Amino acid sequence: MIDNLFIPRGYHPLLDLKETEHAITVVKDSFQSGLSSELRLRRVTAPLFVLKGTGINDDLNGIERPVTFPVKDLGDREAEIVHSLAKWKRMVLADYDIEPGYGIYTDMNAIRPDEVLDNTHSIYVDQWDWERHITAEERNTKTLKKVVRRIYEVLKRTEFILYEKYPQLTPLLPPKIHFIHSEELLQMYPDLSSKEREDAICKKYGAVFLIGIGGKLSNGEPHDGRAPDYDDWITADKDGLKGLNGDILLWNPVLERAFEISSMGIRVDAEALEKQLKEKDCENRKEFLFHQRLLKNELPLSIGGGIGQSRLCMYFLRKAHIGEIQSSLWSDEMRRVCSENNIPLV
Repeated sequence: MIDNLFIPRGYHPLLDLKETEHAITVVKDSFQSGLSSELRLRRVTAPLFVLKGTGINDDLNGIERPVTFPVKDLGDREAEIVHSLAKWKRMVLADYDIEPGYGIYTDMNAIRPDEVLDNTHSIYVDQWDWERHITAEERNTKTLKKVVRRIYEVLKRTEFILYEKYPQLTPLLPPKIHFIHSEELLQMYPDLSSKEREDAICKKYGAVFLIGIGGKLSNGEPHDGRAPDYDDWITADKDGLKGLNGDILLWNPVLERAFEISSMGIRVDAEALEKQLKEKDCENRKEFLFHQRLLKNELPLSIGGGIGQSRLCMYFLRKAHIGEIQSSLWSDEMRRVCSENNIPLV
């Protein structure tokens, strides 16, 4: 058995291969349309790669290696396959002159070769990346929660649309999403690891938005890693709790654990960027194009995030493995074990 592979006891897919492909289309079309109208986002075309050394690519936790290749007609300058478009989107808001209260979204396809392959992680990543222009007065947790609630309403509508077409996919989402700060969660479950804390709170409430990811908690450790140059995880709210970002987590009954479907947050302003770069010892990034534009206040204040497309389909279709949704690379051993346990990888 593969250590990082979870096999649900007695698992059988609720949809066959043909039904699954159709249901994926239903989920993607319904959710994308709902997200666009709910947050007033217009669709834009996204890059698959960006030039190395511009600071535009998402650094994730700062240790993941991007796929790179030389571009012959640019003097063999190196390009990178994107990890995500967290920074690129903000530059587009500026270049397209998107007014406050409106934003953009795009289909983002990425390759993350350092992912540990398991039920929920693939080297191929597909998500809706979105970004919305906000004002200085909106840089607070009130705005963050308001946007999260709107996204959650789109999730519930999508779940119902799918249920009408496939009655075997009984709705699971609770009426409301529960908000909690990562420091409060630590105090609730001080003896658990960060992932165990997520499991505990999600099992209790069904749907949770966990605020404050990236900054150090009272135990001296962050709940999880975040790059220092997109989400604001250092600014404190009115109660002194740091972080204007977070994750949307759902309880997944198939995998019996918390299931992240979105990482999002209010983005750094120039002041927060300075502080976070210093804390992470990344002040050399100030030389990059993206960071220079931000420090010169040439980029709009914004809130944004990514919502996993395959992850969302996996949750709504009650699948045990992301490979039932998307075509990717898996070891022969993982394919064998999955096949023996009624988990058909495409």
